[in-house]
Amino acid sequence: MRVAVLEEPGSFVVEERDKPAPDPDEVVVEIGKVGICGSDVHYYEHGRIGDYVVESPLVLGHESAGEVVSVGENAEGDFDFGDRVTLEPGVPCRRCDHCKRGEYNLCPDVTFMATPPDDGAFAEFVAWPADFTYRLPDSVSTREGALCEPLSVGIHAARRGEVGVGDSVLVTGCGPIGLLAMEAANAAGAAEVFVSDVVPEKLALAEERGADATIDVREDDLGESVSDLTDGEGVDVVIEASGADPAIRTTIDAVRRGGTVVLIGLAQDAEIPLDTSEIIDNELDLRGSFRYRNTYPAAVQLLADGAVDVAGIVDFEMELPDVGEAFERAKESETVKGMLSVSR
Repeated sequence: MRVAVLEEPGSFVVEERDKPAPDPDEVVVEIGKVGICGSDVHYYEHGRIGDYVVESPLVLGHESAGEVVSVGENAEGDFDFGDRVTLEPGVPCRRCDHCKRGEYNLCPDVTFMATPPDDGAFAEFVAWPADFTYRLPDSVSTREGALCEPLSVGIHAARRGEVGVGDSVLVTGCGPIGLLAMEAANAAGAAEVFVSDVVPEKLALAEERGADATIDVREDDLGESVSDLTDGEGVDVVIEASGADPAIRTTIDAVRRGGTVVLIGLAQDAEIPLDTSEIIDNELDLRGSFRYRNTYPAAVQLLADGAVDVAGIVDFEMELPDVGEAFERAKESETVKGMLSVSR
């Protein structure tokens, strides 16, 4: 089978490897579509993300969907040959305290696709645990199924912010995570969702996709703009999806007293000064949002119901042998989401 391997920063090679066979609790999936995530691009450019360092050739890609071609003996009856499925890329140990509490996204021993040293889905076939494989209904395309992963990030962030019916929400950052967090907030019942960014094309896309207002923070102050939009109150929830230092610092200026700030975006510098007096005096809830848990069934259902649009964020799709060119295009600031078509 063909596999795209990151040999070193800036360099992919497509090589042949043996097709995997399923363990008893696994299925083998012929991968159809894989989204190119910002973390993939970061590994491609820098060879590391924080403490995760690419020290040997690595297969990237963790936003995947395809078709079942083989089923392990313990998974028989759960899946059949030809089922179209999406793969949740993180498999926890299921034994630690976090897993036992249901917080399996916090498992310290998780195996996560395309996170060193674990290979990802830029491969024609992947063997994966059946418990983290989800069947796609006929109404959901394979492209949409692959994007259950970034949609799950948005769903988890909306849950962390306890977004509910009638809430006002600000999403900072109009990349794929920000746009899908906007969709998740709307699906959760938010009355108004505002978005901010520095790229006009991305703001225009957010407006096309239903943002109630967009804020170009190159020209306008974020806190003042949100104050104007909310009659001086601030929003109930801020979902920070850019990782930009100014956006992170300004979240506490945009949220109302007693509101909630959810941080998804990873800042270049891990430590960013925040006004703790503002946080205390306004009794703000400041929460992190790490990956997701128990979101894939909800993501598939939202897609089946037509409640969210994930395919609309895809700017381009290229074939697996063109992976290097695809990543160069994914690096462009105007690009929201690129995708690889893997099957022959």
